[in-house]
Amino acid sequence: MVTDPISDFLTRIRNAQGAGHKVVEIPASKIKKEITKILFDQGYILNYKFEESEVQGKIKIALKYDRQTQKPAIKSIQRASRPGLRQYKGVRELPRVLNGLGVAIISTSKGVMTDKKARTEKVGGEVICYVY
Repeated sequence: MVTDPISDFLTRIRNAQGAGHKVVEIPASKIKKEITKILFDQGYILNYKFEESEVQGKIKIALKYDRQTQKPAIKSIQRASRPGLRQYKGVRELPRVLNGLGVAIISTSKGVMTDKKARTEKVGGEVICYVY
């Protein structure tokens, strides 16, 4: 049993990129699907596919690498808030990752979104992870 499924999701992506895999399979949940959509929209992954089943379903993620150097598109993916210590930030306290070059994924009352979109929506929330 996994006590922190989001951390497991991020670790599977990190480990698959470190091993040079093209595709990684992850057990699905609603928040993992939303994080996957954000990673795709921001250009950190090539593609994704949600496979539904009776029990839980799976997310298949095609990882993105640089064509010449074969380095992964995601240089760092870190969990910010965790079950033992939640990180809640107001709209004025939302973090900037690498002065705007990276993305912080925020869970707000209006759904899961990037830090930039949360600033434009003028809403704060729980900081899930940092990606750059």
